Amino acid sequence: MAISKEAIYKTLSTVVDPEIPVITIEELGILKNVEIEGDKVIVFITPTYSGCPAMNMIELEMRTALLAEGIQKFEIKTVLFPPWTTDWISDSGLQKMKAFGIAPPEKTSRSKRVLFGETINVECPQCGSTNTEMVSRFGSTACKAMYRCLDCKEPFDYFKCL
Repeated sequence: MAISKEAIYKTLSTVVDPEIPVITIEELGILKNVEIEGDKVIVFITPTYSGCPAMNMIELEMRTALLAEGIQKFEIKTVLFPPWTTDWISDSGLQKMKAFGIAPPEKTSRSKRVLFGETINVECPQCGSTNTEMVSRFGSTACKAMYRCLDCKEPFDYFKCL
């Protein structure tokens, strides 16, 4: 059975981030490359940050997807350089994040100010208002900050820029 890179990408593009289950690992930008050496598949992934607890689940889901396609010989390699950045999230991933109720990171050379405690104007994913305030530097996960909209009064996560 011939295995193609395209088929592997298609298979792995069904794997979602367990913390944001509407975004695939491809949209999140952590699926970096696929190589085929003979009958062995090598998949390269980059974690969103080195201590991300979701990576174990993501690897398990990748293994499950590959095995379901009959791919028995594979290796999943973690690549730490270059480090992942929120710039790698696809436009469709950013849109899905917002529709899910998480304010996506600022676009184009995303600001790192929130990592240093500086407040930024974050648009509420519920009503679109920028009349928001940070409640906590950490939200439901370490890569998010908790915000509150002062107009619609809804709390929401903001995906920090990295």
